[in-house]
Amino acid sequence: MNALGLIAGLLGFAAVALGAFGAHGLEGVLTAEGTEWWHTATLYALPHSVAALAIALHGNTGLLRKAGWAFAIGTIIFAGTLYAMALGAPRWFGAITPIGGVSLLVGWALCAVGARRT
Repeated sequence: MNALGLIAGLLGFAAVALGAFGAHGLEGVLTAEGTEWWHTATLYALPHSVAALAIALHGNTGLLRKAGWAFAIGTIIFAGTLYAMALGAPRWFGAITPIGGVSLLVGWALCAVGARRT
């Protein structure tokens, strides 16, 4: 089983579903700040899940595979904490969000280094 591909596909599905839900199902429910968090979470979740899926489907190993996992983990943490805060989780979740952002940055750095080495 390609675990990274499975997780990336699920993250992509979730990004689209949650983006649509935020636009239609939560209209008028979220605060202005919550709406902004929701949009930011979706904006980051979708391209990073696609990047992780591309790596998983390409069958890369080494640094590029690690980049895919960094994207998946970063998406879960970054978008997950923003979605949670938008829905009313304590603001201290915002202290966790940058960990996800750093993971996304690490993913892109690993992509660059891995591509350089091939």
